[in-house]
Parts: sequence; C-alpha cells; structure tokens
Amino acid sequence: MTTTRREALASAAALGLAGALPAVARAQGGAAPAAAAPDLFIGTGGHGHTFPGPTMPHGMVQLGPDTDNTRWDSCSGYHRTDTSIMGFSHTHLSGTGIGDMLDVLVVPTRGPVQLQPGPLSDPDQGYRQRFSDEHAEPGYYRVRLESGVLSELTVTDRTGWHRHSFPDGPAHILVDFAHMVLDVWDKGVLVDEASLQLDADGLLTGSRRVHRWAKGRRIHFAMRLSRQPDRVQFYGDDDRPLPAGARAATGAKLKVALFYDQAGGAPILIKTGISAVDVAGARQALAEEAPGWDFDATATAARRRWARELDSIKVAGATLAERTIMASGLYHCLVGPTLFTDRDGRYVGLDRQVHRVPAGEAAYSAYSLWDTYRALHPLLTLVKPEQAGLLVRDLVRQTVESPYGPPVWPLQGVETGTMIGWHAVSVMAEACAKGIKADYAAAWPNLRRRAFDRDFKDSDSSLGRGWYMDLGFVPADKTWESVSRTQEYAYDDWAAAVIAEAAGATADAAALRRRARNWRNVIDPSIGFARPRFADGSWWKDYDPIQLGHAPEKQRDYTEANGWQATFLNQHDSYGMIEHFGGDAKFIAKLDALFSAPSTLPKNAPPDISGLVGQYAHGNEPDQHVAYLYAFAGAPWKTQAMVRRLCDEMYKADPDGVIGNDDCGQTSAWFVLSSLGFYPVDPVSAVYVFGSPLFDAAELDLGGGRRLRVRAIGNAPDRPYVQSVHWNGKPWTRNWIAHRDLVKGGTLEFTMGAAPSRFGTAPADRPPSFGRMARG
Repeated sequence: MTTTRREALASAAALGLAGALPAVARAQGGAAPAAAAPDLFIGTGGHGHTFPGPTMPHGMVQLGPDTDNTRWDSCSGYHRTDTSIMGFSHTHLSGTGIGDMLDVLVVPTRGPVQLQPGPLSDPDQGYRQRFSDEHAEPGYYRVRLESGVLSELTVTDRTGWHRHSFPDGPAHILVDFAHMVLDVWDKGVLVDEASLQLDADGLLTGSRRVHRWAKGRRIHFAMRLSRQPDRVQFYGDDDRPLPAGARAATGAKLKVALFYDQAGGAPILIKTGISAVDVAGARQALAEEAPGWDFDATATAARRRWARELDSIKVAGATLAERTIMASGLYHCLVGPTLFTDRDGRYVGLDRQVHRVPAGEAAYSAYSLWDTYRALHPLLTLVKPEQAGLLVRDLVRQTVESPYGPPVWPLQGVETGTMIGWHAVSVMAEACAKGIKADYAAAWPNLRRRAFDRDFKDSDSSLGRGWYMDLGFVPADKTWESVSRTQEYAYDDWAAAVIAEAAGATADAAALRRRARNWRNVIDPSIGFARPRFADGSWWKDYDPIQLGHAPEKQRDYTEANGWQATFLNQHDSYGMIEHFGGDAKFIAKLDALFSAPSTLPKNAPPDISGLVGQYAHGNEPDQHVAYLYAFAGAPWKTQAMVRRLCDEMYKADPDGVIGNDDCGQTSAWFVLSSLGFYPVDPVSAVYVFGSPLFDAAELDLGGGRRLRVRAIGNAPDRPYVQSVHWNGKPWTRNWIAHRDLVKGGTLEFTMGAAPSRFGTAPADRPPSFGRMARG
C-alpha cells in the first residue's frame, strides 16, 4: 500500500495557535509553531478500530473504504495494514470493540463481474482491489483503485457522495447489499427481509433487516447516479441472477450490478440517502440534502463544517506530532454519537417503535456509554454544550421509551445491552449537576425501576441485582464479573441519586447514596485488593491479582480487567477508598505498586487489557482515571508525572497511535482533556482534577462568546510539575476546579517546574469526592 503525504486542511480547521496567540509564542521565546491538522489514519492501525472515511460531526452517514469485515481488528471495516479495498460502504463504527454496520457497499470496478469479495489474503480473487494514493481529511476521502478508478467520497449529515473517475472503456458498479460485518461466532440468519428496487427514473432503493450485534436493526437507502447505466442485473440469494429486465429483488443477500459500455469521460457520481425508519426517509434525505450534482461544493461544505467544529480547541507549544494527536483526538471525539433522526424528525426508539423528536431536538445512536461517560461526554459539556444538551435530552427520551430503562449500549434503535451497568445515568446526572436543561423527572420512573426492582429483567448488563440489594455485593458464585458489577452498580447508584433529587424523590436519593458505598464490599482490606466474594460472605482463598477471577476458564470476576485494575475502579468515593486502604500513605503506596508491578497477564487475558504501565492498563477504560487518584491522597505531583508520561507514551501520530480501542472517542477524549491540564475523575461531581498540561497554551471556545484560555508558563518535557496556579489572575491553591467556574470562561495559568512542589497537597485543597473533602 502506498500513500501520499498527509495534506493539511486548507482552512481554519488547523488546530494550532500560530497567528492566533502571537504573544504566547513570543513569551515562550520562539517562533509561532506550525499548525496541525487531524490525521484520520491515527487509530486505523493497531487496535484503535477507527476508520478514515468522511462523516459529518455526529453525522448519520459514515462513508468509507472497507478492507475487511471478518476479524476483530477490522471492527470498523478498515485496517491500515490491509492491502486491498472491497468497496465503499455508508455506515461504520468508530473505535468499538464489536463490529456492525457497513451498509450499502458500492464497488466501482472493471472487468468480469465478481459477486464475492474474495479473501483478504488474496486480493486477486473476487472484487477486491489493491489501491494507492490514499488520502483522508475531515469531510473528504480519495483513493486510486488498481482497476484505474479514482474514487472520491464526501458527505452531508444523511447522504453519502461518490465521484468515480473511470478509464475509457466498459465498467460496472456493484451494489452489494449482502455486505456486513461477519464473525466466527455468528450463527443463524444474519440478514433477512431485504429488498431492492429500481424505479423508472433510475432511483435505486433498498431495505434490509440485520441480526448482527444490534439484532433486528433496519437500514433503508435511496441511491441516484449521475449517469444512467446501459443495463442492470439483479442477483438474489446465493448470487442467483434474476431474469434479464428484472427491476426488483427480494430475499436476504441481494446485489445489483450497473453496467456502462463507456464509463470513461465525465465521472460517475453517486449520492445515497439513508434512514433507519423507511425508504421515504432516505428519499427525503436525498431530495433535501443532495438536490444537485456539485460534488466539490458538497466537499467544501463538509470541510468548512469540520473547520468550525475543530476550531473549538486550539493549542500551541509541544511538538507538531503532539499537536497532530490533539487535532486527531478532537476529531474522533466529534464523530459520535451519530445522528439517528430523519429529516422529518422520525427515529426508531428502543421500544422498536417509530417516534418523532420535538422541534429543535434530535435522536442519536452508537452510545458507547460504558466508555464515553468517563471523558467524552464531560468534554462535550465544555466545548459543545449545545450538543451535550441534545444528547442528554435524547438519553432522557430513550430512558422513557426503553423497556430496559436507562440505555446501556444503544445502536440503531436496538439496546445491545453490551457491557455492565447502565451508564446513561452518569451522563444524565452529570448534565443535571452542570445545569444542562432536560426533563430529568421524566426519566426517573424508568430509572427507578432499574435501580430498585430486584426482579427487573433486561440484558446481561444488570445480572445479580437481587444479590447486590440483599448482600451489598454481587457474589462470584452466582454470576460472572461480580467484582466489577458491584463497583459499577455502586457508581450508577451514586449517579441515580442526582436524578432522584431532581425528580423530588429525596428518600430514594438517600437510599441510593447509602448503596453507593457498596463498592467497599468487594475490596478486601486485609490484602488491599478487589477480591471475588461468595454468597456466604467468604473471599476467594487462592487470590491472585494477576488472574481474571476464581474460575477464569468458566467465568471471569472482572470486566475486561484483573484484580489489580479492578482494585481502583471506584471513581466517586475516593476518601472512603483511602480510608479503606488505611490512609494516605498506604493508598499512595498501593498506587505506586500498581504502576510498578510486573506487566504480567494470564494467557487468557482479553486483548482489551493493553497499554500497560506496571499493571495499570491505559488501553481500556476501567483505569483511565487512576493516575489522578494521587491528588486525593496529597501527592498531586505523582499525578502530574504519570499523566505527562501517559500522554507521551500512550499516543502517537501514527496509525497505531491509539493504545487500545478508541471506543467512540473515549480514549481520545482522555488525551484531549489531560493534555489541557485537567480531568473529570468523577463526572457526576462536576469538578476537574488538575494534572499536567502538555501544551504551552490552549484556547477553548465554550459557546455563547465565552472562552477558556489555559497557559503553562515554563513548560517543557522535563518540567511536568505544577508549581502554582492562577485563575483569572488570582492565586488558586486548590488542586481542582469546578465546571461552574470553567464554563464562565477566563484564564487558567499553570507555572511549571522540574521538581515536585507542595501545590495542592493541603487537605483543604484536595478535590471533593462523594460530597466531601479530605479530612485534615
């Protein structure tokens, strides 16, 4: 595979402060740094699972190249190491650990018709094509296929645009409507109720139901081509050709080939609208968002939209690679959740019924909530408060409509129930605590059912709830992932108490806060580790913190973690945890041990446990707040050193530059916030703990004309330690700052040094946790 040098955005999307903050550059004694543009190939290698194709910010269409649809590292349909492209599909997932989507694959090619892609290992079989000159930027993608076709892609919110320039001679475009993510574990029917139809005016429409991850989700499309084909051939199940002249097909795995006797000359443009509701919604998207044939104007509009969105954070200082990582990270933070509302406001709810949002609102999909409640949603409350409001009001509606209450991992109108807990409640509680308007009281009845009904039936996300209520923990001999479940259920109780208060249910709120202390029931103080516990109250005797649990071959006791990582999972009761471990000194020693332990994992450890520093795993979410816990125990300089180390070691300006799955922007959001100098250890508390700013200067657009400026005076790679902080010109002794202060705008100034200082170490200056401060 060859690739051209990444082209910088020819617009204001460049995320540097060159020219914008000349005084900063002069103050630091150097020339203004070069601006950095997002590199959309960051995260497409390794285990990042991102894709480089064009999409709009939170757009419904994610158009892009598919290189593989069969292995874990191609969950997004693309991996940077692959050497052939199958075609271009209109929906993708960014950074997830499970694959789905890849709807409506378009294959522009020449030669004999091939109806199967062929294996990744042999690009000469099937309709796969080698490729070169690949280029990607926000809103636009280009590649040259080995058939000689130059393919360009761009998008609007609900439509995907193609421009395929063919060499002279015959060619064809295959639409593979059977294409999807495949997995060795898939059993039974994966696609059914599929149909394709070609109208007299040349409009191709289709619908299908897919039973992969989001089982039973539906996709509908309407596609129009700028040049009518000379002939059309439909194919039914088993690639069976339909009779000549057929204008429609029904079945499960359908395809259609559009033939051109002379494909050269003017490029063939394709524009496709999609909908999860019906073909009418896809037709409307096509008619209203793509009325003409000006590909360049559409691409320019997409670039400009991204330029405005990416302009919300500007940085200066550090290296060009680090500024590129920042720009790329912010881009990935704005890809999802993805729009799920048709032009007329209709969407499919988690009750599988069609609903319509109120005017000015929108529905969304692809909420990776087990991941994104930690940093992505907090980031949006800062730099995209209007978008954050749309998302939280959508989650309130989904909580009301869903038979399962607060969403777990909703995808395309389907509650997948993936992962544990129901962390939509954290996003809603955080927004409520930050003053974002939504009808939280409307969410409370269904949320209360999830919180208090011991017989509540849903997916695996809330297994063991009855035991949790009766014993105060989930027993390891009753269900799997018991230790992590206990701690995450406790966090959701803490978050649910905020919603209960907003709904006027004060007694319920008090009960939930008491129950939010259940995390301690699976932390054995005698050994200082999260330890599997059985229904009779006894602990697993042969405990080994490296292992995944007491019977890892049958059931794990931790979720994508081992005993080391699960020990520090608690986010909301840091001072209770410090006391449980025996005080500041012992807790600091335990944290030190986590970061310095041998990075040994059992042979059956999941690949999610990655990015190890000792036994700390940055490549997965359960530990991503842990470096900041030193600040609660009076050792913020250890937080500062470790955060700077993680920024340096866990992110690169390369395709494998995301240490684990990006998880719909969560891992990127960690970098964005941490590199600015603060992080939400407990989002529901609505405060940020200080770390170590990576950049010399940053400017955040908070909306409404408000701006936050962050300065790091004397910053350098060997000067990660905070010596002092000023907020709006006045000394600031606290090692944290509240959201309500930051969102007013102003200047946050760090003075950096090469040695630790006493800044933020006094008990009165440590961050609040569980509604209280450290004890002096």
